[in-house]
Amino acid sequence: MRFVDSSIAGVILIEPDVYRDARGHFLETFHAEKYQAEGIPRVFLQDNQSRSIRHTLRGLHMQLRKPQGKLVRVVQGEIWDVAVDLRHDSPTFGRWAAERLSAENFRQLYIPPGCAHGFCVLSENAEVEYKCTELYSPADEVGIAWNDPTLAIDWPVRQPLLSTRDQSHPTLEQLLKTSAAPAQRRRVARPALAS
Repeated sequence: MRFVDSSIAGVILIEPDVYRDARGHFLETFHAEKYQAEGIPRVFLQDNQSRSIRHTLRGLHMQLRKPQGKLVRVVQGEIWDVAVDLRHDSPTFGRWAAERLSAENFRQLYIPPGCAHGFCVLSENAEVEYKCTELYSPADEVGIAWNDPTLAIDWPVRQPLLSTRDQSHPTLEQLLKTSAAPAQRRRVARPALAS
């Protein structure tokens, strides 16, 4: 099992060992001690699963007062998974990192609390499972526009299928100006692109 740091501190790509034979395959999708040794929490409070069709884009979402860490994996299909660093004291504030996750490559992405999360579906459909370190709180959730020009995320989908809610998210700069934004606001500079 490999744990690979990304360009954003705390965003970790996990490449599990997959044991294959004529019958199929076996892998560990979570091991508390191994994951904790690499900076991933032992305790997750909620598991979620979504199913989406090609070109669906979900995000960018996060919770403010009870931020969620997320451990994301794909059980069917393929997605492009994105984390945006919104921790006000982080040197990579406003930067993003992304990875392709699929049922074929078995990769997982850990996104720490304080980062926004989103993904788009690259295959005909995709089923995504993710573990969360905090319970979902609708009143605490905020969103950021998927196509925020300051973030400049290089999505592989140009005309995504969006929920009504995801169509109406503000830009990060607009969010930081609202009363719902974190107490320590920060001027958003155009971040360098991440891979």
